[in-house]
Amino acid sequence: MADLRSHFAGIRSPNPFWLASAPPTDKEYNVRRALEAGWGGVVWKTLGEDPPVVNVSSRYGAFNYNGNRLVGLNNIELITDRPLAVNLAEIKSVKRDYPDRAIVVSLMVPCVEESWKRILPLVEETGADGIELNFGCPHGMSERNMGSAVGQVPEYVEMVTRWVKQNTSMPTIVKLTPNITDIMQPATAALRGGADAVSLINTIQSVVAVDLDAMAPMPVVGGLGTHGGYCGPAVKPIALRMVGEIARNPATRGLPISGIGGISTWRDAAEFLVMGAGTLQVCTAAMHYGFRIVEDMIDGLSHWMDQKGFATIDDVTGRAIPNFVNWNQLNLKFKTLASIDQDACIKCGLCHIACEDTSHQAIAKLRVDGTRRYEVIDEECVGCNLCAHVCPVDDCITMVPQPVEGVLTWPQHPNNPARVGK
Repeated sequence: MADLRSHFAGIRSPNPFWLASAPPTDKEYNVRRALEAGWGGVVWKTLGEDPPVVNVSSRYGAFNYNGNRLVGLNNIELITDRPLAVNLAEIKSVKRDYPDRAIVVSLMVPCVEESWKRILPLVEETGADGIELNFGCPHGMSERNMGSAVGQVPEYVEMVTRWVKQNTSMPTIVKLTPNITDIMQPATAALRGGADAVSLINTIQSVVAVDLDAMAPMPVVGGLGTHGGYCGPAVKPIALRMVGEIARNPATRGLPISGIGGISTWRDAAEFLVMGAGTLQVCTAAMHYGFRIVEDMIDGLSHWMDQKGFATIDDVTGRAIPNFVNWNQLNLKFKTLASIDQDACIKCGLCHIACEDTSHQAIAKLRVDGTRRYEVIDEECVGCNLCAHVCPVDDCITMVPQPVEGVLTWPQHPNNPARVGK
């Protein structure tokens, strides 16, 4: 069996699956249930200074699509609303009873060095394995000049990270906001400040839906609504890109990354790992299906690693990065053609409609022996993949690579304006 043990920025855990800092990690009862279910660690819900924040009711909005529940989750809950001393005592208790698990504490206090100096020794005393600096919360706390209000300003990211590293020896993970144009700016700022690792992505600013009776964004709180943080399967593509950007950039290459954003299955986990993540933080999937979902993720990841011949998590991390390139490095000579498996085809015609109306008119609608039939017109097909994506039958339409001679990238192409006159 593959060895799933994780060694991440000085933090050890029996597997890379951690619960993210969120409602599921807000109290000892939940965390103990999670660790009993097999999670490798948790990031305790963000602690702040006393007095605690005050949360509202309701707090969650959902994006459901085509019969699928919680494709995305919108959250307007703030950091923990429980007293600091209570949280610290519970963290200490959990770490004492689960010494092999990663117990990381998320922190957010005002952008004042003295505030960080006060809270860091209190967290150290619990025996926690590390801290995560929450520079990403996009609602509520950002209006108080914390959360994403810090994470969107690289100079602040660097400054606060440096304060923290000067006042604690605990491994420090900086949690990055996706609500920014260039994720590399806060990532490199965190590295300059001395961060031991980064985690991303935090939630995305969003209005998940509008109540057309109340005429207010959802969730509705006393007739009013606000923007919140968007998470769940719908944000996974955004998260994968940002994780990969940090992993492949020479300025941050080698910086440990904890991947977050829509991880719900072992396949999601594997994709984050090969794009550069070393640990995996999960929230929405646990809120949707319960803590035991980790069993399937552990089993699935382990079996996949065995099949691929990967012995450890380190063997997997970053495997796809050499193949994650800018568009101008792609081979313009490469070509695929769609191929329809007529035995699997259910004659629904979606491929034809999509191609005829919105693409390249490369699928013919025929009638053979009185039966509908759809065939690819090879000379018109540009290999765009749309037909394969709209087809409701798995593997009915496949994209077949064609023979190719040589490589031609855009910098080499005669139509590139940069080559005019050469």
